[in-house]
Amino acid sequence: MASASTSKYNSHSLENESIKRTSRDGVNRDLTEAVPLLPGETLITDKEVIYICPFNGPIKGRVYITNYRLYLRSLETDSSLILDVPLGVISRIEKMGGATSRGENSYGLDITCKDMRNLRFALKQEGHSRRDMFEILTRYAFPLAHSLPLFAFLNEEKFNVDGWTVYNPVEEYRRQGLPNHHWRITFINKCYELCDTYPALLVVPYRASDDDLRRVATFRSRNRIPVLSWIHPENRTVIVRCSQPLVGMSGKRNKDDEKYLDVIRETNKQISKLTIYDARPSVNAVANKATGGGYESDDAYHNAELFFLDIHNIHVMRESLKKVKDIVYPNVEESHWLSSLESTHWLEHIKLVLTGAIQVADKVSSGKSSVLVHCSDGWDRTAQLTSLAMLMLDSFYRSIEGFEILVQKEWISFGHKFASRIGHGDKNHTDADRSPIFLQFIDCVWQMSKQFPTAFEFNEQFLIIILDHLYSCRFGTFLFNCESARERQKVTERTVSLWSLINSNKEKFKNPFYTKEINRVLYPVASMRHLELWVNYYIRWNPRIKQQQPNPVEQRYMELLALRDEYIKRLEELQLANSAKLSDPPTSPSSPSQMMPHVQTHF
Repeated sequence: MASASTSKYNSHSLENESIKRTSRDGVNRDLTEAVPLLPGETLITDKEVIYICPFNGPIKGRVYITNYRLYLRSLETDSSLILDVPLGVISRIEKMGGATSRGENSYGLDITCKDMRNLRFALKQEGHSRRDMFEILTRYAFPLAHSLPLFAFLNEEKFNVDGWTVYNPVEEYRRQGLPNHHWRITFINKCYELCDTYPALLVVPYRASDDDLRRVATFRSRNRIPVLSWIHPENRTVIVRCSQPLVGMSGKRNKDDEKYLDVIRETNKQISKLTIYDARPSVNAVANKATGGGYESDDAYHNAELFFLDIHNIHVMRESLKKVKDIVYPNVEESHWLSSLESTHWLEHIKLVLTGAIQVADKVSSGKSSVLVHCSDGWDRTAQLTSLAMLMLDSFYRSIEGFEILVQKEWISFGHKFASRIGHGDKNHTDADRSPIFLQFIDCVWQMSKQFPTAFEFNEQFLIIILDHLYSCRFGTFLFNCESARERQKVTERTVSLWSLINSNKEKFKNPFYTKEINRVLYPVASMRHLELWVNYYIRWNPRIKQQQPNPVEQRYMELLALRDEYIKRLEELQLANSAKLSDPPTSPSSPSQMMPHVQTHF
């Protein structure tokens, strides 16, 4: 397998394939310049359309549909418009108008996207001209509904680095100083028999046997037992994650689970209580008892204290983002902007997630208590809280590769349901499982980067490209719901990692203001006054919202860094030349200052 992966990652990232195609008029047209193609990408069809641009009105163009993207190029001399939309971004395709529709541009297709935009194309009414386009788009935007592979399995891009090697769980736990006398690595889940949504490798208390873990699993939703995510390098308090206990309406207890939480607390002799943060509103946690779930009561867990963090569920978050889209696309709601934004509650949800993560980080950083985090199943709000708290506590995760490891570990390997939440290749746009949980996490990271502009090695573009490829299906990184499903589909062998793309061109994603600090804990201000809508992501499709790319301050800073490097190089050359002179027989200089050549700078 090693040799196979070596051969796959040895070249450049993007190739244009030259395609010649005979049009209906019999003329050979070279489409190389018309549409850029990735290795493995093939052109399916092209058609002349009218793109109903929400900002500039109707634009005549030619749309090219491949097995990966929809690509529109304007045919008008006064417009250089190009649309490049990965088909994975498409959420819904609807027919607009009918054969008898009257009115200009009233017949065509309406396309709803997952990345905060919609597309509308008008076609000629005669001869069912839109039928082919509708059927081809539906087939390739929703391949799973047509027994076709996702494009990631067809992608033949080659990079000079293999992103699949970024995360090695043993190495990451070793970096944290694990295993040690209190925590051990267990392979009880190596065949995913204990918990099919957990990774194969888990870190658990040294004093808990594998049989203990099996008994605890019966009392935790989806068998997602409490396991270690992160350990503090100095005070040795820990962040542990899991799912809700199966208490039910009758208030069931499980002695093994109670004992196990006590064992976790006792891994650090300095603390008397284990702090449990339940991400849900208390009302929801109580309601979950009716479906067999619940929370840790004081009666059963004497050495633990429980706090609810009031973060709402996936359905609330989905509706909130819909409202954001309503006020930013296609037109920004200018007249009542602040009240409209407030009515979406999006920033309020961001605030609650950040506030919860701050509480987790503060409890662990102070050494007052180890922390256990859960929501209902432990794969949505739990992942948000643990990963954000770890980002605040551990500066390693603020580097580019560190952040990639954080996402691989806390989100991908621990079973955030990416396939269900995003709906990769699935046509069921009304699926109640869809929710922007990972987007919300990335938004929280962006809010932190705004408040601490020198603390992160990566820039805004890094976060945006992660979100773009969350939907695109170009890479295997975010496909499927859990590690066991990825193993079955051989994702690391058959697809390319997003980290290959990013790590082969790291300079593009670097923050020029980054200052590496080892032990600094970040506590962002999670007040509504300090949070803002991420305009460069949510409103980026609107040409009237002027984006300054690249940021002029960043640009000037990069220029100054280049100038500094140039002067350092010149100084080194002069020092070398001078040392060569000094090694010659002395010619008795009149003063020591004459021995050093004068370096002139602009400063």
